[in-house]
Amino acid sequence: MSGRLSRGTVVIDVDACKGCDLCIDACKPGVLTMTTDRRNAHGYLYPELTPGCTACQACAVICPDFVFQVWRYDTPVAEGEAAA
Repeated sequence: MSGRLSRGTVVIDVDACKGCDLCIDACKPGVLTMTTDRRNAHGYLYPELTPGCTACQACAVICPDFVFQVWRYDTPVAEGEAAA
């Protein structure tokens, strides 16, 4: 996935997540994946973000625990670049 553009990012409140998986299916670009070997303070698996977020907010809309903050970049950022 080298050079993949991200139009935004999400901040995930890992410890508030209950591992329901709803965000994974809702993520159209498929950039959210659930951890398989790490758990939060309450023992739940949680989502992680990989490059390619479009800031569509689908994850935030579907999440019953409000764990996502979605941020849109002014200019798309290529994987490995710092966000402005």
